[in-house]
Amino acid sequence: MRLLIVEDNERLASVIAKLLSEHAFVVDRVATVDAALAALEVAAYDLILLDLTLPDGEGAEVLRRLRRRGQGTPVLVMTARADVVQRVQTLDEGADDYLVKPVSLDELLARVRALLRRPRQLVGAVLTVGNVALDTAAPSLTINDTVVEIPRRELGVLQALMASQGRLLAKQKLADAIYSFDQEVTPNAVEAVVSRLRRRLETHGATVSLTAMRGLGYILSSYRAAP
Repeated sequence: MRLLIVEDNERLASVIAKLLSEHAFVVDRVATVDAALAALEVAAYDLILLDLTLPDGEGAEVLRRLRRRGQGTPVLVMTARADVVQRVQTLDEGADDYLVKPVSLDELLARVRALLRRPRQLVGAVLTVGNVALDTAAPSLTINDTVVEIPRRELGVLQALMASQGRLLAKQKLADAIYSFDQEVTPNAVEAVVSRLRRRLETHGATVSLTAMRGLGYILSSYRAAP
């Protein structure tokens, strides 16, 4: 899952990004309203963590733009503004949750998970293909009812493929699912992650096939195991 942090406090943004990355999320960080709007033009996010006081304006403008476009991306507001009037106004404008700084990192992570569990498209769903099940909110992977440890990037690729089960998924879409803007992506990086994922699935007896379509992308589909 890909998350966007809109926060101008460099230290706080860094701490939150580190926390979320350690829990298998891909994280982009921006510090202004303009940068947030630019990021939303080029990437799809599963959740946005939004400060209200930013150097170039009100963070609420990001929220208003999203909702005017009809986009239901969950937004968790993090702000030092504690008055009830501000909370009510922000929630009425479309925020999904509201945290007052200073924030507890444990509570922040719990609220992120809670928002991602809400039924909103495929966010927070348990995806199933063959005997492979992926809880996207936890996140956790089981194959044939056995929990399987999996690195973050393989997990991101698998989620994207399972969400597009049976349909071609472009290589660039996979890159977007596992790399943030500030990470350098080598030409064969996605292929390497897919190769490791394929071996992991085979090793654990997954009844899925991961097919490469040269120059186009990848397709994940299920098959019936031999008796």
